[in-house]
Amino acid sequence: MFLPFFLRLKEEKVPVTLREYLALLQGLQAGLVDFDPDGFYYLARTTLVKDERFIDRFDRVFSEIFGGIFSGDANKGIDAGIIPEDWLRRLGEKHLSDEDKKLIEALGGFEKLMETLRQRLAEQKERHQGGNKWIGTAGTSPFGAYGYNPEGVRIGQNESRHRKAVKVWDQREFRNLDDRVELGTRNIKVALRRLRRFVREGAAEELDLSGTIRSTAEHGYLDVKTRPERRNAVKLLMFFDIGGSMDDHVREIEELFSAARSEFRHMEYFYFHNCPYEKVWKDNQRRHADAMATLDVIRTFGPDYRLIFVGDAAMSPYEVTHPGGSVEHWNAESGATWLTRLTDHFPRHLWINPLPETRWDYTMSVGLIRNLIGNRMHALTLGGLEAAARELAR
Repeated sequence: MFLPFFLRLKEEKVPVTLREYLALLQGLQAGLVDFDPDGFYYLARTTLVKDERFIDRFDRVFSEIFGGIFSGDANKGIDAGIIPEDWLRRLGEKHLSDEDKKLIEALGGFEKLMETLRQRLAEQKERHQGGNKWIGTAGTSPFGAYGYNPEGVRIGQNESRHRKAVKVWDQREFRNLDDRVELGTRNIKVALRRLRRFVREGAAEELDLSGTIRSTAEHGYLDVKTRPERRNAVKLLMFFDIGGSMDDHVREIEELFSAARSEFRHMEYFYFHNCPYEKVWKDNQRRHADAMATLDVIRTFGPDYRLIFVGDAAMSPYEVTHPGGSVEHWNAESGATWLTRLTDHFPRHLWINPLPETRWDYTMSVGLIRNLIGNRMHALTLGGLEAAARELAR
């Protein structure tokens, strides 16, 4: 049953060998992960994946091959007593209508929200469910999980549901974009090639073979011709927003990422979440342990790099305007401060937004970001990319 798994990994260009496959079988025969699906996943990943770049492809193949193996008829007759308590707690989750949601008021500002959270943490002594004040579940309190509030702090919930949280207490994992994704259309590559055509440089030092042959034939003697060496002079630095609402746009962003990697010789990239702050990273699996200071990015890459931010710019406005406004951590300086530092250092910059342009005016943070980058925001469309190429070539 594991041979199709091995062969699919090979098809997806994950560099697994027969020796690694046999090591996985030996681990199973030794009983390292009997009746433990999570254990089997980690054993398989440890034995078969030797480079973190391929973890995302491995995960997709694992889900394809084993995704349904532990569901279906095998679950009939399960003793209710072994159902995890957190599953039962979610049964009390409220399902609110649009009218109900309009009746729930926000606390009124970032500072008020943070101060109230500190008070709740100091006063609360027990678990709560279904209420509107304490930190709990399935209610309308600004603090907790599996409920609803137009502006709150999400605590103890594994994924976003309403995308209303101002801050997220839980550590989250984001997957890397796969630069191997094949484009469904050539439009993105065509648009990016326009940027390369705008910026060519070199000296008359490259042999013009066809010109030399033609001139020699015309004159009857060897007449060597040269031409300016045509080489790609564009240096590109791309910052990709990852996770949260950007999960809706992974396919389009992977296509853009793949196209940029294939079209530009001098390209560097980093990830951020919602808004750039003091750190960015290159590997989403190790972003908490192996991040790069944004100031080091500024010191490392010169102002001759073109800087492209890629993201939907959809976030709480506090993330842009307030210290401590980041949804994931307590940032000492606001997102606006860091955006200004980056755009001051890289004068040729812009923002590519996968959201349809008709929706930009409905999100306050999009307007804030557009103002901060001098209205240099373009849609992720063929026309938008053409306009972006012309903008960066100025």
